[in-house]
Amino acid sequence: MTIDPKSLLTAVFNAAVAAADPELTIRKHLPEKPKGRTIVVGAGKGSAQMAAAFEKVWDGPLEGVVITRYGYAARCERIEIIEAAHPVPDAAGLEASRRLLEKVSGLTADDLVIALISGGGSALLPSPPEGLTLADEIAVNEALLASGAPIFAMNTIRKHVSTIKGGRLAAAASPARVVSLVVSDIPGDDPALVASGPTIPDIGNRETALSLINTYGMKLPAAVMAHLNSEAADAPRPHDPRFSRNKVRVIASAAVSLEAAAAEAKKQGVEAVILSDSIEGEARDVGSVHAAITREIATRDRPFRKPVMILSGGETTVTLRAKGKGGRNSEFLLAFALGIDGVAGVQALAADTDGIDGSEDNAGAFADGSSVARMRAAGVDAKAMLAGNNAWTAFNAVGDLFVPGPTGTNVNDLRAILVR
Repeated sequence: MTIDPKSLLTAVFNAAVAAADPELTIRKHLPEKPKGRTIVVGAGKGSAQMAAAFEKVWDGPLEGVVITRYGYAARCERIEIIEAAHPVPDAAGLEASRRLLEKVSGLTADDLVIALISGGGSALLPSPPEGLTLADEIAVNEALLASGAPIFAMNTIRKHVSTIKGGRLAAAASPARVVSLVVSDIPGDDPALVASGPTIPDIGNRETALSLINTYGMKLPAAVMAHLNSEAADAPRPHDPRFSRNKVRVIASAAVSLEAAAAEAKKQGVEAVILSDSIEGEARDVGSVHAAITREIATRDRPFRKPVMILSGGETTVTLRAKGKGGRNSEFLLAFALGIDGVAGVQALAADTDGIDGSEDNAGAFADGSSVARMRAAGVDAKAMLAGNNAWTAFNAVGDLFVPGPTGTNVNDLRAILVR
């Protein structure tokens, strides 16, 4: 190993992000040009960069509208970029959803719609059905975020409280052909779940949505529950003839980015192992399990011999118990830090590849065997911070937040643990 641990971990993160670079990946998945118009639509935290990349590589006329999170815009010449709120929807997102539906209306079978979809699109595309309001959709989103439900469950519910998700945007574009280029942030890479699938229907139904609401004890507004119990909530099915000519291409994913991260570690002289690209579960529990594996390596050289870098991806969840600052990566890492307290030769980074963990400006944080002791010296009780969902405060107190800024892509979380 030729560089210091934090620099190595940062290089590994950068390699994972670079593997999902939209210009590189879109170029490999361009569809045939249409006889008619080319319309570009999209939503997600990486969709503006995808739009800019598509403009560069598409040799022909085009127009479009794409929505992204505030601060995530990219410069485009022919595609309009609209910014809106994430993770809680706002009026700008409501207007953007209307604009997307308007953009794909009145098309013909000779036209082509390119849908640029990335993680974060669910919150950026509020479009409540008749009888519901933006406030209802905000209440649904807040309940989902606080529930601890996995992403598939949240997006199954979201697409049944919407006029744009669950394939409805593609249905509105019919009879035009729709090609969806998807940057997956979903464990298992099911494209129909990314951004709640605005252009991609799936087999989930409202009965499943109602069952998930009950399973995770969600309290939703009465009007929302009435809608979900009505046929009006039914989403289009995959066999609907309006989707028969459509194509879906996953152009970047956690699996590819983890392989790039492993290659970077090996280039720096450290063997790397990938545990999984689709780890789910409560962030603090996953952190504790990773800590147990790390201790075993550090003290017994099993199941992997050190030096080694452990890599994993996927999307954990956080069940809110208090109103602290943080996100799933910092919460994972605080539990991990408690689990390796006092263990020498361990450094770790957990970060979201889109550059934002939760609602603050950090992607995640660094931790090592001295983190808990350093927090204690700074007057911070790590266990109390974890209990209060306040991991951001704990890592901020010791200067270990990781703040790379918006990356322009989103292939879920990267956890990298170096055991020397």
